[in-house]
This record gives sequence, structure tokens and C-alpha cells, in this order.
Amino acid sequence: MNTKIRVAEHLPFEEIEMRYRKAKDGLERGRWQVIWLIAQGISAQHVADMTGYCYTWVRTLVQRYNQDGPRAMSDGRHENLGGQYLLSAEQQQQLQETLQQDPPDGGLWSGPKVALWIEQHTGRKVHAQRGWEYLRRLGFRPRVLRPRHVKSNPQEQAVFKKN
Repeated sequence: MNTKIRVAEHLPFEEIEMRYRKAKDGLERGRWQVIWLIAQGISAQHVADMTGYCYTWVRTLVQRYNQDGPRAMSDGRHENLGGQYLLSAEQQQQLQETLQQDPPDGGLWSGPKVALWIEQHTGRKVHAQRGWEYLRRLGFRPRVLRPRHVKSNPQEQAVFKKN
């Protein structure tokens, strides 16, 4: 644990310090600080104590820097654009047009019905929640049929409304 670890000479010491001091992102600043302190010859355990990182993480950061250079210090989550949509743009357009019509089994469109439609058009098993998400993404709101009593009489109700 007391072995000195060294920083590869990807950048001069002054450049490492400048990147540490000018970093706008907090995670990146902390990573540059670790490299800067190790480059000064401070032991990894002492750097861990000073920065609040654990000893293993300090070693990992230095190994990443030595292997990949300065680009290893950036927060990779910023470049992560996320996954692709389940439906392509044209499939979403097709779903939008389909939602303008009544569903095949009647009633109203719901999450499970949209999920079934997606399943039929993509061949991928889709949870009902994904159907609700696509309904919301396409601007639809959940609708529920107005409840009707089993023994209700529409003619009597019409007469009642007139009075």
C-alpha cells in the first residue's frame, strides 16, 4: 500500500495544474486534483486522505490516466446520449395515425393495447408501461369510459334530462 504510483507524462505538470484549477465540472476537478497531487510525488494513501476518495479509487484514476491520457478524466456520462427509441420515427408516425382510429377490440386506447401494437410491429416483447409511455410521448392522455349502471335505461334518462 505504500508503493509510490507514478503519473504517465501525457501532459506537463503545469498543464495538469491548470486543468485542475480551470475545470468547471466538479467530478472532473476532483479527478484532476488526484492526478495533480500524485504528480507532485504525494503517496496515494495521503492523496486519498486529503481528497476524501478511497485508496483504491485514487489508484484506479491514476491507472486510467496512465492508460488513456487526459480524456480519461472527463465524466463519460456527459457524452452518453442514452439508448435508442423502441420505435423509429416512421413507426411513431404510424402509431400516431393508428391512435386516431378506434382500437381493434373497441373501447379506448390504453397502455396494454399500445404495447400489443408495438409488439406486433417490432416483434419485441413490450411491457404495458411502455405503451403508456408512448401514449404520453405522442400527446395522448389517459381516458376512461364513463361508468354506466347495468340496469340503467337510456330513455328514462333522456326524459329526466328534459325536465
